[in-house]
Amino acid sequence: MPQRLETESRKLLGRLREALAADNEGQARLDEVVGLIADSMGTEVCSIYLFRDADTLELCATMGLQPEAVHQTRMRLGEGLVGRTAKSRTVINTADAPSSKGFRYMPETGEERFSSFCGVPIQRLGDVLGVLVVQSKDAREYTPDEIYALEIVAMVIAEMTELGAFVGEGAALSARHQKPVMLRGSVAQEGATEGIVYLHEPRVVVTNPISEDPERETTRLREAINNLRAGVDDMLLSANSVDADQVQVLETYRMFANSSSWLRRMEEDVQNGLSAEAAVEKEQSLARARMSKAADPYLRERLHDLDDLSNRLLRILTGQGAEARADMPENPILVARNIGPGELLEYGKKIKGIVLEEGSVGSHAAIVARAWAIPLIINAKGVTSEALNGDRILVDGEQGIAHLRPDETVQAAFRDKIDMQTRAQERYASIRDLPAQAKCGTVISLQMNAGLIADLPSLAGSGAEGVGLFRTELQFLVRSQMPRRAELSALYSRVFKAADGKRVAFRTLDIGSDKVLPYMKPNDEPNPAMGWRAIRVGLDKPGVLRMQLQAFLRAANGRPLAVMFPFVAQISEFRAARTEMDKAIEREIKLGHPIPEKIEVGAMLETPSLAFAPDIFFEEVDFVSIGGNDLKQFFFAADRENERVRKRYDTLDVSFLAFLGQVVKRCADSNTPLSFCGEDAGRPVEALCFAALGFRTLSMRPASVGPVKHLLRRVNLDEVKAVMDEAIARGDQSVRRAVSDWLVYQV
Repeated sequence: MPQRLETESRKLLGRLREALAADNEGQARLDEVVGLIADSMGTEVCSIYLFRDADTLELCATMGLQPEAVHQTRMRLGEGLVGRTAKSRTVINTADAPSSKGFRYMPETGEERFSSFCGVPIQRLGDVLGVLVVQSKDAREYTPDEIYALEIVAMVIAEMTELGAFVGEGAALSARHQKPVMLRGSVAQEGATEGIVYLHEPRVVVTNPISEDPERETTRLREAINNLRAGVDDMLLSANSVDADQVQVLETYRMFANSSSWLRRMEEDVQNGLSAEAAVEKEQSLARARMSKAADPYLRERLHDLDDLSNRLLRILTGQGAEARADMPENPILVARNIGPGELLEYGKKIKGIVLEEGSVGSHAAIVARAWAIPLIINAKGVTSEALNGDRILVDGEQGIAHLRPDETVQAAFRDKIDMQTRAQERYASIRDLPAQAKCGTVISLQMNAGLIADLPSLAGSGAEGVGLFRTELQFLVRSQMPRRAELSALYSRVFKAADGKRVAFRTLDIGSDKVLPYMKPNDEPNPAMGWRAIRVGLDKPGVLRMQLQAFLRAANGRPLAVMFPFVAQISEFRAARTEMDKAIEREIKLGHPIPEKIEVGAMLETPSLAFAPDIFFEEVDFVSIGGNDLKQFFFAADRENERVRKRYDTLDVSFLAFLGQVVKRCADSNTPLSFCGEDAGRPVEALCFAALGFRTLSMRPASVGPVKHLLRRVNLDEVKAVMDEAIARGDQSVRRAVSDWLVYQV
């Protein structure tokens, strides 16, 4: 870059710093900024457009267009060249604006005199705040050096917008972060709660985007980089005992930290007038932009590494975030882009709710949230940009909505909803020790799902009769290396003790798909949900399966034991897994260890194929548990992680119920105990229909036991079955409406 432009860029940033430091009101600052930019760039027009709301840009300041258009001219995201710049997050540079694709003529601005147009997105870490525009009468395209200078200025404007430099004297935050915001996401765990935002990775606030001393800032940057590299090296040293795959990941991480091109680009930004922190954020924003467009999942993951390194570097430079945990509020709602199970478990059950920008319904975080029975919303786009530590937030896990900084009307309505739920829970507590007996006399066994020792105190309080599913993978997922048999045996022994004689059905390790062990080599599979997972992994790695079976047997210490194998697709897989159990039993006998007085070995029916297994399978298996979450996605060929299709198909669809009815009949014919396990078992209307269909055991999250029992005790299952049969005979696609309408007159 020519030295002259470097000097002019630095001069412009210096003048901006002086303007922003002046004791002016917000609008006066904006007006001065556009004037400075137009003068320094030698253009007739400079304008700043900022978002009024998520979809609307507003002209907030201009030099060269009609002053009357300020705060009057607005356009939608994607509308006109300004809207296209914001939507694409890329520079639009044209010598003939009126002839360019998407041009929108705005007569109130008087811009028809200006031919050339250059729009630069004002963005911070991939979050577009507005658009910086320069225009000239001459038909010319702006040079790469001029665009570079505009990008640096846009970066500073983004930082100052976030800090509230343009919303009035003394404002600590931008107007955007003072307004109420409603964010829509997807439900990963139901429930409703109110609390205070606690950011998992607090946003680093850059308060000094412009540098007075480039040499000093370069020194600060290099020292911080050296500190960062030393930290990564320490991580590698501590990973020497871990397998080669994890070391390889950390080596890639170190490669980014030692990237000379990364450091060179940041040093160039510093020499052009940015502070070290602002230079890091500028490169981070560019990485985020590339990440959002990368089709290759490997490349996206590597760019995530660079993003994480940038965050670490910013914290070294600013010292922010070091004591974050100490400031956790009384009712924290955890807000994060995403979070792993180990990090989430470190917070403990003090967390009252979770809102994630990313995530999935089958993620580790979702598993933990269900175990803790706290609301979880995923795919809440923009939540990490909108939320600040200390913001009040309402989490509606029923609708998948988070209300940030809600007004009094919204708060009042939400608290009414929580009060109603609280009163309902009090009603459920009164029937806690009563059986789930329908009016027809049929008794349904209601059991709970668990995956943590911390879940088991809910066993007595919920009214559940036992644990229909104890997930064992969490103990593997939260560790950096494979747990030992003795450790697992001690853990399972505590489970038996906490269950206090009630039946616990342990599911063997269910990994693969979205649950990848950090110390196991990941497989790049085109469709992981239907790939190498669950019992397939166990049979291919029998050493791990045997270790877990031995841990179950030793933990039982003579007590009854129930074990089930996940994702069994054919009888040969069940037989191979049962053979491993028989070998484990023989080994324990030879070692003189006590054997459980009763051993039940079951299978989870999660693939439609197992429903058509030979009759001998249903005679050999001790019990069958339907894994409803996976079974439904394979039955309807609808990925449960895909929001476009997962809600399209109803659990109470007549075809799915007919399929379940066949399984109920086959188990009844062979006298094989059958249960339904999954989210749908804990939804009262679905549970009612399952019971009417012939299921006598349902397993659900602890908080669902009360509502399901409450409804079951108020209806006659024979009448429910008649309503379902009528709907099926009528040709209804689902029995949901018929059953729901009937319930209105019954309860």
